[in-house]
Amino acid sequence: MESPAAPASQLTEQARRLPQPLPGEAGRRAPTTRRYRGILRFPVVRQLVRFTGVGIVCTATSLALYALLRPWLGPQLANASALVLTSLMNTALNRRFTFKISGQGRRASDHLNGLLVIGVALVLTGGSLGVLHWLRPEATVSDELLTTTLSGFLATVVRFSMLRHWIFRRARHR
Repeated sequence: MESPAAPASQLTEQARRLPQPLPGEAGRRAPTTRRYRGILRFPVVRQLVRFTGVGIVCTATSLALYALLRPWLGPQLANASALVLTSLMNTALNRRFTFKISGQGRRASDHLNGLLVIGVALVLTGGSLGVLHWLRPEATVSDELLTTTLSGFLATVVRFSMLRHWIFRRARHR
C-alpha cells in the first residue's frame, strides 16, 4: 500500500517551480489573490460595504459634534464645523479601508480633494437646513438632526461616486 505523502523527489521538484524571493525579500511572501463568490465578486459591492461601515462611524461622529456645537454656533455653523472636522477622518478611513490604499503617496492630495468633496455635502446639508428653517422657523434640534441625516444620504451617494471615480480611481478595482 502506497503512502499518501508524496515522495521527497516530487516535493523538491515542486519547490523548484515556485517563484523564489529576490535578494533582500527573504521574509516577504507574494500577495494572495482572494476569490469572492456571489455578489461580492464585484469590486464596487465590496467597496460599498466598506464605505457603509466608514459612513456609519463618520455620521455618528458628525451628528454628535453637531449636537454638541449647535447651542453655541447655531445650526449652519455647527453643521459646517462638524462636516469639516469629520472630513479628514472620513477621507483617511475611506482611503485605507474602502479603497485599500496605504502608504504616504498622494495622501496630502487625497485629503485636499476630500475637503473639496465635503463642500458638496456642505451645500446639500446646509441647503436642507436652510429650507427647513424657511418652512418651519420653530424647528427643534431633533428636526435639524433628522434633516441633516436625510440630506446626508444624498450627499453620501454623491461622495462615494466622487471618491470612486475621481479621487481614488486608481484603486477602483480593489
